[in-house]
Amino acid sequence: MAFRRTARRMRWLGCCRLGLLWKALVLFVAIGFAGQLLGVNKRLIFQSGDPRHPLRLLADASAPCRPHTHVMFLKTHKTASSTVLNMLYRFGEERGLRFALPLGYQFGYPLRFSAHRVKGYRGPGAVEFSIMGNHMRFNKKEVEKVMPPDTFYFSILRDPALLAESSYTYYKAVAPAFRRAKGLADFIDDPWRHYDPRLRNNHYARNLLWFDFGLPHDANFTAELARAGEAEVRRSFQLVLLAEHFDQSMVLLRHALCWPLDAVVSFSLNARQQRAGSSVRPALSEKQRQKLREWNALDWHLYRAFNQTFWAQVERFGRERMDREVGALRSRREELAQLCLRDGGQPVEASRIQDKAIRPFQSGLVKILGYELQPGLVNLTRDFCLRLVRPEIQYKDVLDSKQFPRPPGPAATPKKQSPKFEKGGDRQDLQIREQKINQTAETGKGGNLLR
Repeated sequence: MAFRRTARRMRWLGCCRLGLLWKALVLFVAIGFAGQLLGVNKRLIFQSGDPRHPLRLLADASAPCRPHTHVMFLKTHKTASSTVLNMLYRFGEERGLRFALPLGYQFGYPLRFSAHRVKGYRGPGAVEFSIMGNHMRFNKKEVEKVMPPDTFYFSILRDPALLAESSYTYYKAVAPAFRRAKGLADFIDDPWRHYDPRLRNNHYARNLLWFDFGLPHDANFTAELARAGEAEVRRSFQLVLLAEHFDQSMVLLRHALCWPLDAVVSFSLNARQQRAGSSVRPALSEKQRQKLREWNALDWHLYRAFNQTFWAQVERFGRERMDREVGALRSRREELAQLCLRDGGQPVEASRIQDKAIRPFQSGLVKILGYELQPGLVNLTRDFCLRLVRPEIQYKDVLDSKQFPRPPGPAATPKKQSPKFEKGGDRQDLQIREQKINQTAETGKGGNLLR
């Protein structure tokens, strides 16, 4: 009998203990499920909710990295760099970061960069600047006087043949080598007949990337010189992107900086249009492309070297993962185009854009296209969309006025003025000196879109 009572007591205690264990296990699972559900709901609210909400949280909050807020971008010419600069402007403005801005619109280009050309600069470490990205001829020692030691440096390259064609189109009236040629084909046939390295602005006509990186662009190619220049760029820059693979570049940049997806989603800015039947941008044959690469041999060396590096980085990142993230970026771009832009997001001629704050300036031989905002956008949504399409010059003016507000003075009707530029600016700057902010672009139909 005693044995039976003891056995029943043991079974009861075992069941009780098992019951407690089961309850604890159920409670643990419930807590985990609830936490996961809340996390899913949070992602649904910010990521999969109303696609018309522009301020969705797309970065993984549990990611171990912290966003870089000290960033230096070497803005090279004719490489989709205006689009990249817009991203930096947006990111910094939304977070109240301080920009290293030029006194005009460029840092004394084509002269080598000097720290005293930064507006508000008062000596090394006196003012903390977070983002730098306007055109300059790179000079690392001087940049380091302005930017903090933990700054992330990056830039972007483009196939020199395509870059040379674009440079010819934009800078024909500025570069003597281009001006002397009857056309691009004439220049390609015999560049030395038109090119003199001693003449001002002829840097646009040969090894323009090499020049922007602060390297001796007019030197003749040697393998030793090319390798030395490449090594210097590698020492200075943590990431070099490719314009031809822009979306893949944005994915790599996003992860390098630990930025949310919306920070690197963009619309192509400073795009140009060729009028139907125009000879401004004739198609290049493969032979002509090869001759341009030979003429820009130093640039071609840089491009090939960093092209290999770029795809090695993509491999380490993972091809399938890259494809998924590029797809997500393009989907988000389409969503924002539907939210923000008229005509399904297609760029339009400047003459159609009524709002001067987003009307792009024009550059002579080609038309610079812009975007029209959807009517009816209000408050935060309109502000968000406006940042996406605001041209570089107007955006710099906005940031400048925020960082350096004018003191209140006697009420007066301000006169409309064109932006002022430093001497030595590029073709676009030279043209803008002669244009009013409310300039109307000339009309024309059809064309191809290029960055």
